[in-house]
Amino acid sequence: MEINLKDKVAIVTGAGRGIGRAIAQTLAREGARVVVADIRQDLLDDVAAEWQREGWQGLQVICDVRDNASCASAVAAAESAYGRVDILVNNAGVASGRRVAEMPDDAWNANIDINLSGTMRMCRAVIPAMQKQNWGRIINAASFAAIIPGIGGAAYASSKAGVEMFSRVLAGELGPNNITVNAYAPGMIPTEMNHFAERDQTTQERLLDTLTLRRWGEPADVANLICFLSSDLASYITGTMIDVSGGKFATQFPWMAHRAS
Repeated sequence: MEINLKDKVAIVTGAGRGIGRAIAQTLAREGARVVVADIRQDLLDDVAAEWQREGWQGLQVICDVRDNASCASAVAAAESAYGRVDILVNNAGVASGRRVAEMPDDAWNANIDINLSGTMRMCRAVIPAMQKQNWGRIINAASFAAIIPGIGGAAYASSKAGVEMFSRVLAGELGPNNITVNAYAPGMIPTEMNHFAERDQTTQERLLDTLTLRRWGEPADVANLICFLSSDLASYITGTMIDVSGGKFATQFPWMAHRAS
């Protein structure tokens, strides 16, 4: 059994670096034509050079998910180049925040506008194309924070919990069109946004003690799941959120097993 995404057309937002870049690369290796969308032109230029070296098909488009016209333009670029859009991965996001008593409006609004409303805008833009072909895969970035939030993370956790509920509703609405909608919840995967692996050793040990597998996640761990959910192998999976966290808090004290081994 092989995952085969040959000639599928995918849009991945926030794909200029980090987990989004790994998702785009993985889809491209499986034969998809990937439209890499990001807000930064310098990152897109780097993507373009990599795609040319690897011989992958795809486009690079500026896309600001806070803007309806920008979202529509990204979808239109994919349709113009390839005639269809099969896969949408809403990866773009931010994680700013403070404790609620000190929460500035701009921090709250950024999380909601990019993480939640940005996901909605991209979905709304791509739905007509997927309905027309009666096939599609929409995969939205939630977070482990949507399962167990952290102190100071009200804005981020609220936005990501919203993504989970939004995905469930959209799955119900698009089921008749053979379009699946799912969310994914990464755990502690070091990126430029969270700096997990750059923290002091004591803090790193404390964080790793929450994980059943007790290792940092890698972007590929998420990208491999996205690749599966994008394929025909996942045709009966919709309306759910999949935890990609290395078993974070799967038991109350996962570190006990590692201490005993």
